[in-house]
Order: sequence, then C-alpha cells, then structure tokens
Amino acid sequence: MARLPEVRLPELRAYDGTGLEPEGDHDGVGFADADFAGQDARGSRFMDCGFSGCGLDETVLSRARFVDCVLEGVRGVGTDLAEASLRDVEVLDARFGGVQLQGAVLERVLIRGGKIDYLNLRQAVLKEVTFEGCVLSEADFAGARLERVVFRDCALRRVEFHAATMTDVDLRAVAELDVAGGIERLAGAVVSPAQLLDLAPAFAAHIGVRVEGPPEA
Repeated sequence: MARLPEVRLPELRAYDGTGLEPEGDHDGVGFADADFAGQDARGSRFMDCGFSGCGLDETVLSRARFVDCVLEGVRGVGTDLAEASLRDVEVLDARFGGVQLQGAVLERVLIRGGKIDYLNLRQAVLKEVTFEGCVLSEADFAGARLERVVFRDCALRRVEFHAATMTDVDLRAVAELDVAGGIERLAGAVVSPAQLLDLAPAFAAHIGVRVEGPPEA
C-alpha cells in the first residue's frame, strides 16, 4: 500500500505576478489563476506552495523541485517537467496533454481526478504514488521503475509498460485497463481475477499461443 502525502500548507503569500524564471526559489507562495504559458522556470524550487487554476502550456519546469505542494485545477499542453522531483505533492483535477515527466522522480505523490493525455514517464522513478479517479490516455511508462504504486478507480487507456519494472504495484481497482505494450512487464503487479481474464489474449499473444475454437467434427 502506497503512503499518501501529508501536505499541510501554511498561510500562503500571494504570488506577485512577476513571472517565473530559471533557478527560482519559491517558499510558501500561493499561485492562483496565473498563466505561465511559455515561461522558463527550469531548475526552480517550490516548497510549501499552492497552485490553483494555473495555466502551464509549454511551461519549462525541467529539473524543478516540488516539495509539500498542492496543484489543483492546473492545466497545460506540452508542459516540460523532465527530470523534475516531486515529493509529498498532491495533483488534483488536473488536465494535461503531452506533459513531459521523463526521468522524473515522484515520491509520495497523489494524482486524483482529472485527465492526462500522452503522459511521458519514460525512465521515471515512482515510489509510493497513488493515481485515483483519473483518466490516463496513452501514458508511457517505458523503462520506468514503479515501487508501491496504486491505481484506484482509474481508466488506463493504451498504456505502455515496455521495459518497466514493478514492485508492489496494485492494479486491482483499475476501472479500465488497456495495455498497449509491455504486457510481460506486469510481473510485480497484482491484478484481479476479472482483469486476468481480460488480459489473457494479450498474454497469449505475447508468448505466441493461438487461441481458436475447437475443430469441427
């Protein structure tokens, strides 16, 4: 069972609207309804911060660090979070498309609600991460390492697990499980009996077993 983050934000200081910049340092700041489209905040640090209703289209946050933060109702297309670090973070009702999290490290992160299309988590490390009530469409976990990760009431559509490694990954409460690739990488995951039946054709195809009806007499 993955531990959930315990985020208790202090009284936040309102964002002053000056914009983001590389290697910025933000502590106890509340960002509300701000549009950061196209801004460069690579290598920035966010501690005890809250984001509400912010726009992150093409925002560069590569190698940024988020610690004890809440991101609620954020949205973005092409947001760059490559090699970012998220620890004790809640992401609530987000809507992302093509978000880049390759090589990122997520530890004690809750992603609840919302919809994320084309999520790139290639080569990422996920430890004690919970996905709850969200839709992940064509998420790419290729080469990722998942440890104590829970998917609950989620829709996983055309998800890719090629070369991923799993330890204590719980898929039993997934509402929709559609594995596009890397079916063999589910070793280390637990599924329900009904899910096993649904996945049987993919497992059979992977090991080269043909499934046909009985021969005619």
